[in-house]
Amino acid sequence: MNPPDRDIPAPEGEVVARKGLLRRFLDAPADNTVKTVVVALGLCLVASMVVSSAAVSLRPLQERNAALDKQVNILQVAGVYEDGIDVAEAFDAFEPHVLELASGEFTDQFEADSFDDRAAADDLTLSAPLEDDPASIGRQANYVTVYLLRNEDGTLDKVILPVYGYGLWSTLYGFMAIEEDGNTIYGLQFYEHAETPGLGAEVDNPRWKALWRDKKLRTDDGEGELAITVAKTPPAAGRDYYVDALSGATLTSRGVDNLVRFWMSERGFEPFLERVRAGEI
Repeated sequence: MNPPDRDIPAPEGEVVARKGLLRRFLDAPADNTVKTVVVALGLCLVASMVVSSAAVSLRPLQERNAALDKQVNILQVAGVYEDGIDVAEAFDAFEPHVLELASGEFTDQFEADSFDDRAAADDLTLSAPLEDDPASIGRQANYVTVYLLRNEDGTLDKVILPVYGYGLWSTLYGFMAIEEDGNTIYGLQFYEHAETPGLGAEVDNPRWKALWRDKKLRTDDGEGELAITVAKTPPAAGRDYYVDALSGATLTSRGVDNLVRFWMSERGFEPFLERVRAGEI
């Protein structure tokens, strides 16, 4: 067998062109290790640039869709959503307010239309760690956004309150609608969670959500103790304060019970609900 051409000396007087780095790379066998690694890295780089560009360009659309989904959930929990309605127009009927939880008072320190509740919960200057943390949320924001729905004559119809807490596998984020008396539940709806399909995910089942309608938070028309309970058996206060737990989803049900009782307590919305019951809102 003849040796490779590179070992054959060039004829006298003839100049042999030296191959450049790129040419040698292209001429290398397809199974060359260096060539394989370089091609793979190049493909990864190009793919990452394409994905990054797509993520940046699609971010405004994702944010608009997230805002639209939030509005739809607020309309649904308040009982004013219908298929085909103009969501933005219907949502204009709601008054967003940033609420200081400790005082139960609205604040003008932030713009309600742009205030980010989740970001506030992670902001060390706008939240506080929880030692007693039944909802397993870690930190609680000092401010949250609530929504008011009024009747045509300006009187209060409902208040929509954001609630969240840990279930079995995930944090459940949702809204609770409270009637103008500050004590009667109109509805509870979760818009984000990762609970087990067919079990914990039954929090989305319309039949289970319907169980919350007309349940009471506190005894004695709101002046007594917090009694709302998610359990297998009714509490001593009676069925007006009872929602049947999800079958086969004990931990998710317990998580919903914990988060509802946490957010409706004095550490949550109770200072605000006191003002609602007093007719101050």
